[in-house]
Amino acid sequence: MAGAGGGALRELLAGRARKRKSTFGSTAELRAAVLSLLDRHQNLSDLLLEVEGSAKLAGEGGREHQELSSESFIVSVLQEQASRLGVPTAVLAAKNAVTKIEQICQCSVSPSQAPLLNLDQRESLSCLLRTVKDLLENNVFSRSHFCQEIWKMKDLPVLEAVWHLHRNGITGLGELLESSADGRAVEEWLCSSLCALCERAEGSPQDAEHAGRVLSDFAIVFLQNGFQPSELGRKLEFKKVPHICHAVLQRMLTWVLDAVGKEKEEDVSTLQAMRFWLNVFDVSIYKSAVHPDSLQQFFRHTLTEVLTYNPLLKVSDAIHKQREWSFTRTCSLLTTLYRKLFVAFSAKESICQLQRVLETHEVNWQHVLSCVSTLVVCHAEAELLFKDLLSHLLIKAFENYDMENMITAFLIARQAALEGPAVFMPYSEWFKASFGNASSHHGSSKKALVFLFEFLSELVPFEVAPYLKVHIMYPPFVPTKHRSVLLEYITLAKTRLADLKVAIEDMGLYEDLSSTHNSVQPQGQALRDVEKALQIFENTRKIPTSVIEASIFRRPYYTSWFLPALLRPRVLPKAPDTRMAFIDSLKRADKIPSNLYSTYIQACRARKEKMLQDESKVEPSHSKEPAEQLKAELDALRVLIVDQAKHEDVPAQIAVISDRLSNVLGHNSDENEAAILNSRIQVNVFDPQLEPCHQSVVDLLLTSFCQNLIAASYFNPPDRQGPCLSLFVKMICGHRSLIPALLGRLCQLIYHQGPSLNDAHILGLAAFMIHLCESRSLIPEIEADFGISQPVAEKVLSISEFWSCLLVCRTEESLSFCTRFCTAAVSYLLCKFSSFSCDDLCALVPPSLVKKLQYFVPRLSLEARGITSKEDKADLVWSSLTCPSLNYRRASLCLWKQARFQELLKEKAFQLSFKEWLLLELEMYPEKDVLSASERQDFHYWAIYQWYLPAPSASGGCDGDLEKACGIIIDCILDFSQRLDLGSCGQLKSVSPDIHCKLQILQERLKDRHRGSALGEQLWRQQELLLHRRILVGLPASTLIVTCRKGKKTVLDCEDFFHYVNSELKNISSRGYALSYGITAHFFRGLLNASLDCEESAEGVNDVLTTCQTKCPIVLFSAVLWWPRLEPLLCSQWKRLFGAPLPEELERLREYQSSAMGFLSSGRVFPLSGPPWISAAFLHCTVQQQSPRGRERNALKRLGTDTEQLLVSLLFFSLMDLISAKIAPKEGVDFQTSLEWALEILQCLEERGISWPLLFLSAEEGSRKYSVLHSAASDRHSRLLPVAFYSLTPGFHHKLLTREHVFLYVALNLYIQLLQLFVEGKDLPQPEQFRRQGLGLESDTALGYDLPCLCCVPQADPLEVISAARRFLLGAIPRCPAKSFGNVGLLLEACEKLDPEVGAALQHFSQPAAAMEVDEELFLF
Repeated sequence: MAGAGGGALRELLAGRARKRKSTFGSTAELRAAVLSLLDRHQNLSDLLLEVEGSAKLAGEGGREHQELSSESFIVSVLQEQASRLGVPTAVLAAKNAVTKIEQICQCSVSPSQAPLLNLDQRESLSCLLRTVKDLLENNVFSRSHFCQEIWKMKDLPVLEAVWHLHRNGITGLGELLESSADGRAVEEWLCSSLCALCERAEGSPQDAEHAGRVLSDFAIVFLQNGFQPSELGRKLEFKKVPHICHAVLQRMLTWVLDAVGKEKEEDVSTLQAMRFWLNVFDVSIYKSAVHPDSLQQFFRHTLTEVLTYNPLLKVSDAIHKQREWSFTRTCSLLTTLYRKLFVAFSAKESICQLQRVLETHEVNWQHVLSCVSTLVVCHAEAELLFKDLLSHLLIKAFENYDMENMITAFLIARQAALEGPAVFMPYSEWFKASFGNASSHHGSSKKALVFLFEFLSELVPFEVAPYLKVHIMYPPFVPTKHRSVLLEYITLAKTRLADLKVAIEDMGLYEDLSSTHNSVQPQGQALRDVEKALQIFENTRKIPTSVIEASIFRRPYYTSWFLPALLRPRVLPKAPDTRMAFIDSLKRADKIPSNLYSTYIQACRARKEKMLQDESKVEPSHSKEPAEQLKAELDALRVLIVDQAKHEDVPAQIAVISDRLSNVLGHNSDENEAAILNSRIQVNVFDPQLEPCHQSVVDLLLTSFCQNLIAASYFNPPDRQGPCLSLFVKMICGHRSLIPALLGRLCQLIYHQGPSLNDAHILGLAAFMIHLCESRSLIPEIEADFGISQPVAEKVLSISEFWSCLLVCRTEESLSFCTRFCTAAVSYLLCKFSSFSCDDLCALVPPSLVKKLQYFVPRLSLEARGITSKEDKADLVWSSLTCPSLNYRRASLCLWKQARFQELLKEKAFQLSFKEWLLLELEMYPEKDVLSASERQDFHYWAIYQWYLPAPSASGGCDGDLEKACGIIIDCILDFSQRLDLGSCGQLKSVSPDIHCKLQILQERLKDRHRGSALGEQLWRQQELLLHRRILVGLPASTLIVTCRKGKKTVLDCEDFFHYVNSELKNISSRGYALSYGITAHFFRGLLNASLDCEESAEGVNDVLTTCQTKCPIVLFSAVLWWPRLEPLLCSQWKRLFGAPLPEELERLREYQSSAMGFLSSGRVFPLSGPPWISAAFLHCTVQQQSPRGRERNALKRLGTDTEQLLVSLLFFSLMDLISAKIAPKEGVDFQTSLEWALEILQCLEERGISWPLLFLSAEEGSRKYSVLHSAASDRHSRLLPVAFYSLTPGFHHKLLTREHVFLYVALNLYIQLLQLFVEGKDLPQPEQFRRQGLGLESDTALGYDLPCLCCVPQADPLEVISAARRFLLGAIPRCPAKSFGNVGLLLEACEKLDPEVGAALQHFSQPAAAMEVDEELFLF
């Protein structure tokens, strides 16, 4: 019967049994009849398909059923046929099985199905294999003959058929391969079949599934036999198999590697087939089927083969082309292969294997360097390992002067740097670190130095411009005596740059020396330099140093490229912008040629006219394709992140996103990575402005991060999400040009829009912050400008401090937002890095966030104030934070109860001190607080008395010391006020009146100040002292006075206050010789109150005021200045306290005032009792307050004799007002009036022949009789006495030169001080403070008749002040008598140093002969 056309044997037999009664008497007769029938119509191959169950034959009349087995019939037929042919039954069965397999495989419908069977073929083969299994069980089938017959087939079987034989245990693939006679033909068949199988895998899903099974099972066999560890041994009969398996794997790898260099030329289906073959490198398919050593051996061998495949490229090719071999530009087949191979190794093992290959083989540099790129991208720890490798290579290179190790190190360093600073340091940084100092490898000897430069010189003909620029701009360290070696190399490098048409002179001011792209043309680089310079100018309001240096030392680039880029014609805005201000500054500094500036202005006007004529002009649209590509890759990343099994593909995808991001950013991505690493980022927090293109990119990245986080958290908690998000943020930080926009956008979202963000935004941004801090090493310092009246103004911050400044809590809404944000951030931290120690966590979260939680949670929750023990089971589930119904107070309290969080609070860095708590509380607006007044008072009571007061100082408390707590409060108020504009410190008015502290608290702050710049220190001290004054006025008046027992008597001690006034407080006085009214009145009120404790109150007051005359005269001068306001206050208070006459000293002050008023108004005689400087102060202040102009001269003439000290003291006070008018014109002191009054006093002194020049010398240099006056003057007024002196030149009488021999010394001394003020940049008034009209005084008795004076210079600036003083001296020196030069020798050296011309004149006329000539010419006056 025919197997294909007839029915099955079982059907035949069973059918006939049903139709008629059996005519055979027994089973034996039936068997004989069947065998006879089969003998006449036999087809043994088809017979082997008869594998169905038994046929049941039923006898007549209910006889017993008998079973007839089809297998027994097949065996019988085979035996009968074998005996007839004279061959063993097993051999015959094997031959017939092969024949049937050949028939089945030849039934293929299409040649494209060659490696796989169709459904019918699989069904037929399945039947055959079941029969063969039965024959094997009956020992009537020969495997060896079966294998031999397979290889005799005309067409070798379909690969899937072989797999079925292997899978069903008929004959294993190894046994089949071992039986082959022609190993090479078998290799050819296997490789072609495997290639076809891989191509077929791109068909239907069913085909792909079958192909995958075949490939994985065969791969296991290949590894088991081709890479069997020698110690395990193999069966002796398998001699050919190892070679065949090894050869097949090798040929298939070659098939893939051949396509690597021709990826663009290959057909897409072929590339897909090759990718399918790479599945043999999936570690997961081998599991326990392959010994781990075999797997390691296979992967190590493959990596070696890849790295050494076709090593035709020279090192010179690698130097020139390696930027084309970065991760994203490398053939995807190769990067996929690398990534699969690296799964079997750690990063260290991979790099060690790479090192071994480099040391022992000729390598394919393209494959080696693309391997380096893949490693640094896909292994986070690869950066440190490669740094170690580079160090090792350099050590070996310099030990043996080995060029090969040197070039290997340079190529690897450059290749790793191509992947960006997120994964490896820029090349410029590596080069500086390796060769930039004396301790570098080449610094050990001259031979090492020469070796380095010989190596660099050999590279020059093949170098690309960026690396040559690095070597020139950051040259290796070279001792001075060997500079010629460096200069030779620089000359050679510049020649190469000239060949490349890149001039080092045309290098930009801020050019990227680590760029992976082609060198930018000078025009493009100049545009970037202009933008960078404008950014620096906008933040500093100064011309950048780099621009000034370029205008001097790099003039060709500055004039040919920078200025044209800056002066591009445009329509000028109505209000000057940053560019206009910058151009104006350069113009005023003579850094822009006049003709070029004029051309620019004309071109701008023409541009405006053209714009007015064509209003409809639109800007060209930009292609959105790069942004769309970036979005597509970000969407693809989300698919990988949510699937934990695909996390290994995330690094590669992030590298692709980085490449797409570079395309979107365009030239901005090429900013100088090395320069930005060391330069600060300017962020205007108060008003962040972003370019629309940058904002859209940042929004896309932040949105992607938030969506990835939420999606990943839906499936896994943060600690099981892998490093995906960390790598994503690190990649963003690697694009340095994007960081300013990123930080600016975060300012907008958190600082300005925080309360309006929803929960998903807050969760995403909180997690983003944690990862941003994790990548803090990639973020430069931040110069944050918080604008006027903000807590911080232009402060340099780290990224952690920057986050703290963004989270400002002042109102109920901001408190809610900050609590939610901090809770989310810390919860994410504890869950994401659950295995980290507390020390490690400290580096990942800004301490301010944890501190803010310590402030928020007890403030909002009474329960948190009472928690003393940890609750281990109070874990905050991360997923619950996304629940809309979760109250943020409850969430924060849940976090507070966590044992892990409580452990964190024990860390020093996270402890909220009492001062920090106070500062946070001061920031809250009471009227917008979530707490009511009573709730707030309860919170304050708990925090101060139960939390901080008893807490040890080590944890931020006060050690139970109430005085210490008060000191901290005062200190805190001052610090808080320093952070705010003085005009907005209304909170200080509410300082509790029951706060008592010692004056030393304020003085200690000034002592402990860390010194900064001179100007910064001066401004800080001024503001600090103003706050001190405000604090003192807010304290009880009696605080300033100390009562103590002296014998049996209670006395008043003001020594501390007097010292504080003399050393600090007087220096913020705008009047120079008097304190403000507030502090003056406060002191006298305190004095009268404190006198209550004395047995004799009036005597106590008298003693203090008497002490003031010598210890602190400025207090009395202050009382004189403010006496019209002060007198009624003191009289009223004394009367209320004691009801007795005023103390004697106060009464004397009243008398002085009355005498002064009477002297000026009614012509009474002015009494000269008491200290003359007190009388002079009253007279001066009364003149300023009451006397009409023109009456001062008459009043001065009416003064009696013996008024020398009185008049000199009057001159002193007038000079103080004169200086005050210059430096503080808003204080109500008029310069013109003060000058007239001073000149009147000076004239009176001259007329009476009273000596006054010594007033301008310090107590140490001049007369001690004026020490009281000098001690009362502020330091600044004392320093500006030279300005006042030279303002009086119109009043200097010619007799001064002969009468006052010390005059020349005084004038020279003050001139030197004036020059020193200018050189040091201190105190000299600005030009606008000099803009006033001259007096027009003309007198033939004036020494300065034909000499300029300061008051006659309409718009004098400091230089004009000095010039006028200089001209005065040069005119006066020749007219001085010889005696005047007696003591000027002490000043000669300083004078010659500061002003050689004046010094020369002084030197010349101090000689006797010259002095005689001058004396003879005195008639000229």
